[in-house]
This record gives sequence, structure tokens and C-alpha cells, in this order.
Amino acid sequence: SAELCLLPARAALLPPLAGPGGTGPAEVGLGALPAELRAAVRALVGDLDALFTAMDMREESFAVGAFSRIVAAELASYAPARNRRRTATTKASVVFVDRTLDLAGAVGHHGDNLAEKILSVLPKLPGHKIDVMVNMVELTALQTTDEICSIIAPGCLAQPNDPAAKTLWESFMNLKQKEAVMEARRHLVEAASRENLPIKMSMGEVTPEQLSSYLKLFRNNLKALENHCGLLQLVLATVQTLKHPQTSKWDNFLAFERLLLQTISKSEMPSVLKQLLPMINERTKDDYTCEDFLVLLVYMYSVVGEIESGKELDAAEEEVKKALVKAICDEPEPSPLLQKIT
Repeated sequence: SAELCLLPARAALLPPLAGPGGTGPAEVGLGALPAELRAAVRALVGDLDALFTAMDMREESFAVGAFSRIVAAELASYAPARNRRRTATTKASVVFVDRTLDLAGAVGHHGDNLAEKILSVLPKLPGHKIDVMVNMVELTALQTTDEICSIIAPGCLAQPNDPAAKTLWESFMNLKQKEAVMEARRHLVEAASRENLPIKMSMGEVTPEQLSSYLKLFRNNLKALENHCGLLQLVLATVQTLKHPQTSKWDNFLAFERLLLQTISKSEMPSVLKQLLPMINERTKDDYTCEDFLVLLVYMYSVVGEIESGKELDAAEEEVKKALVKAICDEPEPSPLLQKIT
């Protein structure tokens, strides 16, 4: 969008963790890091410099955390970056933050945003790290139950040539989910009216079924499909996200996290862990996965910070560990992540 550019995550680049009694990266420079990590930092600096060159940008760097200071220092002393800063015409501030200082930010389910949900639940577009695949079968006369029908090319979110779609995407990012879904309906109704399609505008809450019924009006009208293809892809992405089982799970996560923020204090940790136990022990195949529990645990411990261990906490943690081990062992087909962990 005009205000936001999403870049692929550097998943492999994490600050080294301090071992028990060992030093963290606070006192070290780039030279003290393992060779692989040094190479990754240099690659990141090179990529950032290429990006800033393309944007004709002169950056002022700020760092939060020891590892970020290393990256910022490396960028500051990188020869091509020094030359660029002499000639660049636009200015920007760049803030580097150690991911280990903000794990809650990476695993939390933030608020009520449709764009974030679409990007999180729909499958990735092949060859892309950010954009997603939108199943287009609903706009064809093809009747299939195949979830990923491979004979119809998937749609996506990037619609630079469709002004209505660009405007709608902005509202997906900037409005609350309920308002964004109403915007999707409004754009769809306007497009249908322009094409003289027999649309009946209804008031009240927008449901995915209602949006689907509007989309079907475009189905056999090739001219209307061509004129509004970008918009239709975004509305289909909305319908598929709202119907996705992951979306209701997202809302459960969000409720749990909000409750946690209200109740959590260092003394409450054992009772919060006990609340998690039945969720692990009594889950069915449609409930949370083992990865979901790991994400919740990362969130809980990040929010609560350092905790003094005591008998009650140790006992609660032991029970959760046992339940998690059993859950992982009971997985009929462990995911690649679980295989990596075990």
C-alpha cells in the first residue's frame, strides 16, 4: 500500500541466545559471531542497501538490543551504503529490534484486522513469501469439491491495475474487520450495478454466504469478470478467509491472549498453565495443534517475563510438559516443524 511494504521474513536470522551464566551478544561485535551468522548478517546488510538504493534513501539507524546494534553498525560501515548516503535525496529512520526482545509480537494474534487474517490463513502463492492463493473456482461453471483445483489458475491480493481493488485492500488494512467486510459488499454491489447484474442489496450484517451469492452473479458474464477481476479476487479472498477453520481458532487465540493480559502476574502462572492442561489433553483433531500450544506458551512466557521457580510452578510445568510430549507422540503425521523439534 502507499504506507506499508511487507518484506519476506528472515526466519533464519535470530539473535544468539545467552546460555546459562554465559555472555549474551551484548559485549561482542560481528567478529565474535559464528561464521554462518556473520554471513547471514552481511547478506541482510547487502539486501537492505539494495532496497534503500532503489528507494534513493538516506537512512538514520536506531537499534534496540545487542544483535541489532551489530547489524546497524555493519550497515553504517558498509562501503556501498556510505556512498549511497552521500547522494540519496530522501531521508528515513530505520529501527532494528532484536526478535528475542519481542517474541510476544511475533506469536500474538493482533486485534481485528482482515488483511492480517487473509495473509495468515490462505495458502501462499507459489514462488511468493507474502502474497496468497485465492481459489477462483467459484467464478467458473466448474463444479468440483477439490479444495485446490489446479486447472484454474489461482488469484492473488496484488492488484495494481484495478483502482477499486487497491482501494478495497487499503480498507482491509486500515479498518476493523466488520467495516472492511461491509466495504467488500459495497464495492461488489457497485460493480454489479455498473454491469446491470440483477443484484438485491440487503442491509444488516455481511455473511460469507451473502458475498458468495453476489459473486455468482458475475459467473457467466465474461465482460463483467474481465472488468472487475481484481476486485472479485479480493472479495473471494475475504469469503475464503471468513469460512476458514483457522479464523475461528484465531478468535479463540485472541480471546485467550486478552484474558491472559488481564489476569497474568508472576503468581498466576501455575493457574494459567492448569487452564491449558484440559485444552491439550481433551483436544480433538479440529482443535488446537501441538504447534498452537507451543505458540501460546511462547506468548505466555514472553508476556510474564522472568519468573521465580517454586514448587507450585514446577509441578504445573511438569504436567504441561507431560501432556505436550503425549500430544506430540500421538500425532499421526507430525508436521515438518514438529519433526524438526523432536
